[in-house]
Amino acid sequence: MKFRVDRDVLADAVTWTARTLPTRPPAPVLAGVRIEADPTGVISLSSFDYEVSARSEIPAEVAEPGVVLVSGRLLADIARALPHKPVEVALDGTKVVVTCGASRFTLLTMPVEDYPTLPQMPELSGTVSGDALTHAVAQVSVAASRDETLPLLTGVRMEIEGERITLLSTDRYRLALRELTWTPATPGFSAVALVKAKTLTDVAKSLGAGGGLVNIGLSTGAGLDLIGFEAGGRHTTSQLVDGDYPAVRRLFPDATPIHAVVPTQALIDAARRVSLVAERNTPIRLAFAEGQVVLDAGQGDDAQASEALEAVLVGEDITVAFNPQFLLDGLSALGTDFVRLSFTHPNKPVEFTGQESLDGEDSSAYRYLLVPIRFAG
Repeated sequence: MKFRVDRDVLADAVTWTARTLPTRPPAPVLAGVRIEADPTGVISLSSFDYEVSARSEIPAEVAEPGVVLVSGRLLADIARALPHKPVEVALDGTKVVVTCGASRFTLLTMPVEDYPTLPQMPELSGTVSGDALTHAVAQVSVAASRDETLPLLTGVRMEIEGERITLLSTDRYRLALRELTWTPATPGFSAVALVKAKTLTDVAKSLGAGGGLVNIGLSTGAGLDLIGFEAGGRHTTSQLVDGDYPAVRRLFPDATPIHAVVPTQALIDAARRVSLVAERNTPIRLAFAEGQVVLDAGQGDDAQASEALEAVLVGEDITVAFNPQFLLDGLSALGTDFVRLSFTHPNKPVEFTGQESLDGEDSSAYRYLLVPIRFAG
């Protein structure tokens, strides 16, 4: 195997392909990146850990076709450190020699025959705007659980119905829902899939960042078990999380007799300041009254802080308390100038939606439901 390739192209492709490599692989070969040089002038770089696969294709001058397996992280580090000159990669016996200008590296190869076969990219189910996917996944993934003992809740549920995708996630203390449109390959396409939030976030950032279209494929068969994403010569697949996701949609209230509207950034800034005195696991309180909301934290002999902001309140006065980080996560995800907080009761979940003006309509595309913390008095 022997090929010549642009340094930046190689560095980008290797870094992207190696990003999901396990830090403690169950088998040594799983720490490798498989490089295949095709006589047509295409280099394929692949990684796979039996759960997530990644494949990147780049153009190169191929002198001799072939396949090798080398340490992915080491190759990525080397590629990024090389000078900005063309890179030559050649197999010499059991070693791979990387030459770039005056730099020369020799890497040991791993037995390529022991490497698992990568799953095929599922058949195309539809396409979505990369920007829309990146934004939607970022909004929803904040509410996904980080607790690996509850694998179902570490996932984002995708409900696809025709031209609409609904993303849902919850960690039992908050719930996020985001709707976006896409173009299905077949009209009336319908599917439900549960994808690990970490994987979906990584895919959305790395494939959606270009702003083009992202192809999505879902494999059907004995249930849905694989999802694939493709954009710009890069493909990634992931096994779906198995199990029945809780019926969380019913948690959104049908009616909210009280609601308040506050400028989003002002509320974020005030919450950050006030929460400086909130000890770990202690809440930040929001007291809504006519024309204002007062934020306060800390009590007794501890440090205390309070701040008042202008707010529009519809309905009777209400006071709620939240985990400061969960509150900030939801507010930061909104992306609108104003936030509407909709209440049913001081101890019942509060729904956060965004709106573009103080007296405008709230948008239902993104909804964030947060369970308040009960407080004395």
